[in-house]
Amino acid sequence: MSDQGKTATWGQRLAAGLGAWRYGTVLGVFLMVVGALAWRLVDLHVVDNEFLRKQGDVRTIRVESIDAHRGVVTDRHGESLAVSTPVQTIWANPSEIDADEPRLTNVARLLGLQEAELRERLRKYAGREFIYLRRKIQPEIARQVLAMDIPGVYSRQEYRRYYPAGEVTAHVVGFTNIDENGQEGIELAYNQWLSGESGRKRVLKDNRGRVIKDLTLIRDAKPGRDLELSIDLRLQYLAYRELKAVVGAHNARGGTLVMLDVDTGEVLAMVNQESYNPNDRSQLSSDRLRNKAITDLFEPGSTMKPVSMAAALESGKFKATSTIDTAPGYRRFGRFTIRDHRNYGVISLTDVIAKSSNVGISKIATELGGDTIRDLYARLGLGQPTGIGFPGEAVGVLPAPPKWRPVEEATLSYGYGMSVNALQLAQAYMVLANGGIRYPLSLLKADEKPVGERVLSEDVSFQIREMLREVVENGTGKRAQPGLYSAGGKTGTVHLVGKNGYEDSQYKAIFAGMAPIDNPRIVTVVAVDAPQSGEYYGGEVAAPVFARVMGDALRLLNVKPELELGEAKAPRQASGERG
Repeated sequence: MSDQGKTATWGQRLAAGLGAWRYGTVLGVFLMVVGALAWRLVDLHVVDNEFLRKQGDVRTIRVESIDAHRGVVTDRHGESLAVSTPVQTIWANPSEIDADEPRLTNVARLLGLQEAELRERLRKYAGREFIYLRRKIQPEIARQVLAMDIPGVYSRQEYRRYYPAGEVTAHVVGFTNIDENGQEGIELAYNQWLSGESGRKRVLKDNRGRVIKDLTLIRDAKPGRDLELSIDLRLQYLAYRELKAVVGAHNARGGTLVMLDVDTGEVLAMVNQESYNPNDRSQLSSDRLRNKAITDLFEPGSTMKPVSMAAALESGKFKATSTIDTAPGYRRFGRFTIRDHRNYGVISLTDVIAKSSNVGISKIATELGGDTIRDLYARLGLGQPTGIGFPGEAVGVLPAPPKWRPVEEATLSYGYGMSVNALQLAQAYMVLANGGIRYPLSLLKADEKPVGERVLSEDVSFQIREMLREVVENGTGKRAQPGLYSAGGKTGTVHLVGKNGYEDSQYKAIFAGMAPIDNPRIVTVVAVDAPQSGEYYGGEVAAPVFARVMGDALRLLNVKPELELGEAKAPRQASGERG
């Protein structure tokens, strides 16, 4: 073989050897890598699986809810009545916590928990991954708890409802439960409106439950819508202060005050006694929760006499100049006897109202008939819902017998044998005050004047207002005179009803009125339950509250005084006609 052929053969052998070596090397390295990976997998999953568990705990992808902000409730001027403030909730993963952890002693102290109960709960739910320790606490307390760095103890942001006016607006606004769902009042009635819609997002968390990174937004949170009430917080405070004072001064069982805008039907103030603090319900009792102005019924008594008189004038059978013989001061209907405070003899229709004559108004009722009076009562809104949309509203009772007995006609004319709530009574007086228009009542601020329904002539309503003026100036309501403003209204004193019927020594003192009487702006009803200080008539107990509230309210509303300082009539002692 030539040298050239030998060289070629050697080159081919060398190339083949190098190729085999490279192949073997690559194959060997590949097998080594595969072996190493296989060994690592076995090591991680069988021999040392703690590493993977820790790494999984360190970085986890979770779907987390985004809390929605509940809507704000304000008064008509934008003053906050209910707001949601951010707070922290402390929760735990019992499967990660040693129930004997010494630092849990300080956790229990900070959260106001019993240490033994806390440890017992952690043992009991050791198989779970979530339990609440304390919900909705101050962020500073949560920071102190988290600073202890206890494995398995975490926090999350939530919202807590806060009521700036406290007990002053409690019965109107109501409150929510711990999950911010309405339970009473406006919070309950408009829960769907105020409630937001929670969102959801995908996040990356570390082993301490802390969000490392927001990954994707699944659904954005929708905050609740705000609500503007018709309430004027200034008038609400004023009414609450005066009602609380009179209940305390007379050692009364409770009381109610309602104030309406005459020309819109808006509720400007609504307060009750006793009240409660919605920010601290630890001592809350169920009887304090009721908004008595809407839920509690009572016989309106003599406050219905002006409405009965309006029916008389509307019928055409009586005129403002007519007279009634009330002698001898009482009327008998079988075993029932109706009495006046004294024998007034022949008196005018105005004096029937001013002196609160039961005999006079009952004689008018006998001539009119029960259906005529009842018809006007119904047109003014009595015996039917006010449409205010408040939970727990009581409709009341407006009798409609197939045939009226004379005693039923008589008692209906001065407010017995029927029942109303304070808001209904205020609505009836609103119609008398504004010239005969019945507006729908509202706890929400009206953006424009509502459409009303005429239910009484303007002339008749004017004549009734003049009679109501006389009640305050010379009749049973002299203590209702609100300083520099003229006013009109009617007193009422009725027996409270107990388990066994009328309670002989327990009364409800009522005053319903309006001011200024020549151009009424506000109607107010005051009712005080079971005053115990000796005085119990409406003219003695409720009328002075009306005077103080109306005088200050009209000044706050910038209503021009009608009287000069020298002409101002201070509240006087009630006369012998008690009403």
